[in-house]
Amino acid sequence: MRRIWLSALLLAAAVAAGFLFFTERPVTVAVIQPEHDVALRIYGLGTVEAQILSRIGFEVGAALTRLSADAGDSVTKGQELAVLHSAVQEARVVRARAAVAANEANLARAEAALVRARVMLAQREVANQRLQGLAQRDVASIQRAEETQRDADVARADLAVAEADVAVIRAQGLDAAAALRQEEALLGHHRLLAPFDALLVTRHAEPGTVVKAGDPIFTLIDPATIWIQAYIDEERAGQLVRGQPGTIRLRSQPSAEFHGTIARIGIESDRVNEERRVWLTCADCPAEMFLGEQAEVRILTGTRASALMVPEVAITGFDGHRGTVWTVRDGRLARVELTLGVRDDRGRVEVTGGLPEGAAIVAHPPKGAAEGRRARGSEAP
Repeated sequence: MRRIWLSALLLAAAVAAGFLFFTERPVTVAVIQPEHDVALRIYGLGTVEAQILSRIGFEVGAALTRLSADAGDSVTKGQELAVLHSAVQEARVVRARAAVAANEANLARAEAALVRARVMLAQREVANQRLQGLAQRDVASIQRAEETQRDADVARADLAVAEADVAVIRAQGLDAAAALRQEEALLGHHRLLAPFDALLVTRHAEPGTVVKAGDPIFTLIDPATIWIQAYIDEERAGQLVRGQPGTIRLRSQPSAEFHGTIARIGIESDRVNEERRVWLTCADCPAEMFLGEQAEVRILTGTRASALMVPEVAITGFDGHRGTVWTVRDGRLARVELTLGVRDDRGRVEVTGGLPEGAAIVAHPPKGAAEGRRARGSEAP
């Protein structure tokens, strides 16, 4: 019986010793050390875009007869790109010109009639004055004087009619000239010209196609306005300011790094993806860029002469401002709530306050960590 009790006692002692060994044995953990000259960057994913992109077409509809450019061509402002069938419109221009010529002829006839009316009025007035004088001296009859007065009044009315006819025909001439300019403008709309120095991206139609007014014929861009559109998480977007520098990596050239600057920050966030758009101009990007190509950007939002950066995976209960981490203090593990600041593109957060003196933050908390367990810190790689 004593042997049984002795064996049980020895077994309990062994279990207790093992428990103490595994619970009181110092666990080695990696702790975070302050860093110097820390660059704070924000990561964003985006695409190559163009600030000036136009889908151009005709202002009138007809059949395409000629296309003078294709995708990939560089064109200059005013260069002809396409032409529509214009026989009908050319006939309208000829008709409008004939109307202008007819109006000029009518105006010439009306002006001649006006001159004739003025001459007739002058003649009738002279005859009337002479006859009125004779009638006052009883040399001519009163009836004859009344007739000459009537003739003068009729001549004066004829002059007024002639002047009105000239005014009407001149107004009709202005209308005919305006109609001619309109028809000539419509004829000009049958030629599609480049609105600026551009690079043609897409050709949407081919000769023989009947197009409607406004149908896109070409998509073109101003190659000088190519930039990078990137999407930034709203939680990090508050650090963005126009003019901040950034690095750009294109998917087609993953080994190359280009440099850009924030030119625009979107004033509206995506309500579904909770992201904000930014646009970066590129100072040294390749001469040949491809719209829609994926690009990665890292924007420099600031630097720190010295900072303590904690991996987000080591933080629990992180609400963007505060969170709890494991620390090693006086050789034992303890949980501490910290005040946290900005985040970087490596998934780390800056510690701004709350760390007790002499405590070191654990970079990767061990499995089964418990308050008060003995621990020994080593510098995290």
